[in-house]
Amino acid sequence: MADNHRLGVLAGDGIGPEIVPAAVQVLDAAVAAAGGAPIEWVPLPVGAEAIATHGSALPPVTLETLGQLDGWLLGPHDSAAYPQEHRARLNPSGFLRKHFDLFANIRPAKAFEGTPALVPGLDLVVVRENTEGFYADRSTYRGTGEYMPTADVAIAMGIFTRPAIERIARQAFELAMRRRKHLTIVHKANVLRLTTGFFRDICRELAAGYPEVRVDDFHIDAMTVHLVRHGADFDVLVTENMFGDILSDLAGELAGSLGIAPSVNASHEHAMAQAAHGSAPDIAGRDLANPTAMIASGAMLLDWLGDDLSKRAADLVERGLRVTVSRGVRTADLGGRAGTAEFAGAVAAAVGELT
Repeated sequence: MADNHRLGVLAGDGIGPEIVPAAVQVLDAAVAAAGGAPIEWVPLPVGAEAIATHGSALPPVTLETLGQLDGWLLGPHDSAAYPQEHRARLNPSGFLRKHFDLFANIRPAKAFEGTPALVPGLDLVVVRENTEGFYADRSTYRGTGEYMPTADVAIAMGIFTRPAIERIARQAFELAMRRRKHLTIVHKANVLRLTTGFFRDICRELAAGYPEVRVDDFHIDAMTVHLVRHGADFDVLVTENMFGDILSDLAGELAGSLGIAPSVNASHEHAMAQAAHGSAPDIAGRDLANPTAMIASGAMLLDWLGDDLSKRAADLVERGLRVTVSRGVRTADLGGRAGTAEFAGAVAAAVGELT
């Protein structure tokens, strides 16, 4: 890297303080192997620790500093365990996505060769619109898209706008052009005609600008069946917020484990690397967590940075992960016995061997 990047480190809760340092270790090894200047890591408070030290799960100093950085690693949070007054607010992840308009949530699902994947050969990416749809915490400028007009009635709004749909569709088409040139639109237009039908139709409109991409579409309920039965046939899936969240978790498990499911949340200015899984408080501090998803999310962040050396480092991370797993160094969820630290060290060593 001609100029070293400044990236934030937000460890989070539960297994976060184990898997985020594991990702930092591997990314540092990859950048060094690629011949780049060291990353300047900027640790920032978030989650339960930040509540204890700053009185907020996402203190102003964290938000202000993140705005000055290229991107950051965000560990999982356990907001359900926060004190009541903090549980009533947006969780850190949702707030950051909304505050920085991180409109594209890119979630790959790729099986590791030789592991017990439910769908061997699975290699797809879910492109999830991240700012509106049926997610109440992101679908309004102020307040939320959920409300109760009476004690016996609860209402949730789904928001769909042309600008948001067009920008996520372009992201999906551009990604498909770099992959196998196959895009699948997921919707529920047979029932939600004015909303998800709108989403489907706008994606179809933009397809005219990408004649090389084969485009098909499926209802969300049918799509879950297709993923289970022949998920390896799909390439890039584009869909609204809630459908994308559900499909990407399903795809991650079909690939072998949610522990290997990475993601990046991005705008044109900022990107947040975040594993798709949760904080797993039941195994926190026991050196049992699979750091693959967090490491691979970090690789996605490097790739998003866009310069040649960052992209080279991202490729080294991906290759290092696959070499390590192929050697039989695996965490328990993939049928192995390696702990978090052992696995991260093995990946970092493999990255160094690849140059």
